Amino acid sequence: MRWLMLYARSRQVPASLAAVVISTVAVWALARDGSGEPWDPRPPVLVLAAAAMAVSTGLSGQDLALDRTAAIRWAPRRAAHVLLSSGIVATVLLTVQAVSEDMATTAFVVQDSAGLMGLAALGATLSGGQFGWTLPFAWLAFSFFAPPATSMPMQVATWMLLPPGTAVGTWTALVLMIAGTTAYALAGPRR
Repeated sequence: MRWLMLYARSRQVPASLAAVVISTVAVWALARDGSGEPWDPRPPVLVLAAAAMAVSTGLSGQDLALDRTAAIRWAPRRAAHVLLSSGIVATVLLTVQAVSEDMATTAFVVQDSAGLMGLAALGATLSGGQFGWTLPFAWLAFSFFAPPATSMPMQVATWMLLPPGTAVGTWTALVLMIAGTTAYALAGPRR
């Protein structure tokens, strides 16, 4: 159990978890209006993206050379780190929703947290753990300012804002999660 605590501290898990909880509660508090308006996907997507960006900083350790020369197999641990992070990102928002009004359905939260963590893992693989947040941020920014999704390419580009159960959104999130987790597990964070 000691190795798990050391791993969590080296990956800045306590600070990341605090940032996830604070950002979730802040956006939840600002998004509550009680107006009964139609469902708006932007607040829950903002919560999930902020959480994925906060967690992504822990996708690399203090010393990449030490990680690469360790006598243990890193691939399963890296994959578990991404999957567990995705679960934590989803759980924090679902827990806040349990206390108050729903911001999004469970399917939407799971889909978007998986896709965003896949993007963060891909970002860590391409740019390093300290810059793993760049891909989720860039995709979020594009999605918020993109024109309405009428064509298939635009639906893929704005997958995180599509209603739950939309095939394009689900498949895009799944592909991003698999690609990001696989790339991160096999290659690790960039130096």
